[in-house]
Amino acid sequence: MVSKKTFKILLCVLLSLVALMVPSTVYGIDGLSVVEQRVIAIFILAAMLWILEPIPIWTTSVFIMVLMLVTVSNSCFAPISGEAGADGVIVPYENLIPYKAIMAAFADPVIMLFLGGFVLAIAAGKIGLDGQLAKMLLKPFGRDPKIVMLGFLIVTGLFSMFMSNTATAAMMLAIMAPVFKSMKNEDGSIDRGVVGLAMAIPIGANIGGMGTPIGTPPNGVAIKYLTSSEYLGLNIGFMDWMIVMVPLVLVIFAFAWFLLVKMYPFSTKEITLKIDNEAFAKSDARERKIICVTFAVTILLWVTDKLTGINANVVALIPFAVLSVTGVFKKSDLSLIDWDVLWLVAGGFALGIGLEKTGLAKHMVESIPFGEWSPVVVMLGSGLLCLFMSTFMSNSASAALLLPIMYTVGKGMDLGAFGGVCTMLLGVALSASLAMAMPISTPPNALAYSTGTIKQKDMATVGIIVGLFGFALAFAVLIFIVGPMHLLG
Repeated sequence: MVSKKTFKILLCVLLSLVALMVPSTVYGIDGLSVVEQRVIAIFILAAMLWILEPIPIWTTSVFIMVLMLVTVSNSCFAPISGEAGADGVIVPYENLIPYKAIMAAFADPVIMLFLGGFVLAIAAGKIGLDGQLAKMLLKPFGRDPKIVMLGFLIVTGLFSMFMSNTATAAMMLAIMAPVFKSMKNEDGSIDRGVVGLAMAIPIGANIGGMGTPIGTPPNGVAIKYLTSSEYLGLNIGFMDWMIVMVPLVLVIFAFAWFLLVKMYPFSTKEITLKIDNEAFAKSDARERKIICVTFAVTILLWVTDKLTGINANVVALIPFAVLSVTGVFKKSDLSLIDWDVLWLVAGGFALGIGLEKTGLAKHMVESIPFGEWSPVVVMLGSGLLCLFMSTFMSNSASAALLLPIMYTVGKGMDLGAFGGVCTMLLGVALSASLAMAMPISTPPNALAYSTGTIKQKDMATVGIIVGLFGFALAFAVLIFIVGPMHLLG
C-alpha cells in the first residue's frame, strides 16, 4: 500500500515529467528551447511540492535550486548540456543559466535584510525586550475590553513589522492566556468576547507584517523585483514603504476591530492584564544596554535610509556584526534563526532567475496576447489568485511562485496609467498577507486556533471578511493613488 506522502511525491514527479516530455508546441510559446522547457517542468514540480507539501516547503526550495544547477545551469551534467550538431559534435545550449547566478540567490541582499531582522528579534527575545515593550505599549489601553482588543491589534501589528509574525503571535497569546481563562459569564460559560480577543492577535500579526519590507517574506520577494537592477531597479526606501503601507494597515485594523466588536460582544466589563516580565529585569545589564541601543539605532537607520544613504539591506547586517562582536549573539543563537524561511525565499528567487536568464520570460510575453486583456482585470485576477493560493499553502511559497510570473506578465502590458509593473507586484505581495481564513493559512492562525477559543467557522468568517476588505482597499489605494502618483517608484 503506497503511503499518502509517497503518492503525493510520485504525482508531483509525474506531472513534472509530463511537462518535460510533451512536444514543445503544446505550450504555444514561440521559440521554446529545450532548456526553457526544463525550467517549465521544474516550475511545475516546485508548485506541486509547495501546494501538496509531501516534504517541508524549505526542502523543496533546496531541492529545486540543486535541480536547476544540475539541469539548466552552465555547470549541468555534460550529457544534457547541449545537442548534437550536423557533424555529430555536441553543441552547448546558448541559454544555460550561469551557475553562480543560481547560487547567489541565497546570498541575495533581501535575504540579508531578513537575516538581520531575525538576529535583532532573537536578541530582543533573549533579554525580554519584546515583553517589556509589549507591557509599555499595552498600558495606555486601560481595562475596557473593547479598547484592550484594539490595543492588541495595534501592538501585535507593530511587533510584526519588525520581528517574526509567528513569534509575535506566540508572545501575545501567552500574555492573553490567563485573561482567556478569567473571562466567564455568570453561568460559567466563556465570554463570547474571548473569540474576538483571540482573533485579534493573528489578524494583527498577519496584517501588521505588511507595514515594512521585513515584516513578512512576500514583501521581501516583491522588494527583490522592485529594487534589483536586474528587474525594475526602483529606489524604494524602508521609510517609503512604511509611508504607504502603515496607513493601509491601520485602516484594515480599524475595520477588523469594528467587525470583531460587533460579532463578538463582551459581557465582561473590565480586563486586567498582568504582564510579568522578569526576563528583562534579570538580564545582564551590559547585554541589555547593547541590545537596546542596537535595536533603536537599527530601526532609526532603517526609517532614515534616504537621509543616511545606507541601504536597508546593509543596515540589516549592522546588528548582526555589533551583537556578534560584543558576544551578545552567540554561536548557539544561530540555530534560532528561521533558516527555513530564508531557504524558501531563496528558492523563489532561483525560479525567477530561471525564467529570466533562459529567455522563457521573454518568450512567454511575446506569445500571450496580454494586449487584448484589461490591465485592471489582470491585476485583480493575480491578486485574487494569490489570495486563494495563500489560504491553503504558505504565503511565502505563493508569492515566490506568482511574483516571477506576474513580473513577466506586467512587462508585456501597458500598465503606465496604474503605476506600471510595480503596482501589480505590490498587489500580489499584499494579497499573500491577507489570506487568513483557515488555521493552516498562517502560523499565527494555527497558534490562535490551538488555544481552543476559536472555532474554524469563526476563523473562516472573520478571515474571509477582513481579507476581502483588505484586498479591495489595497488595490483601490494601489490603482488610484500609489500607482498614478508613483509613490513607490
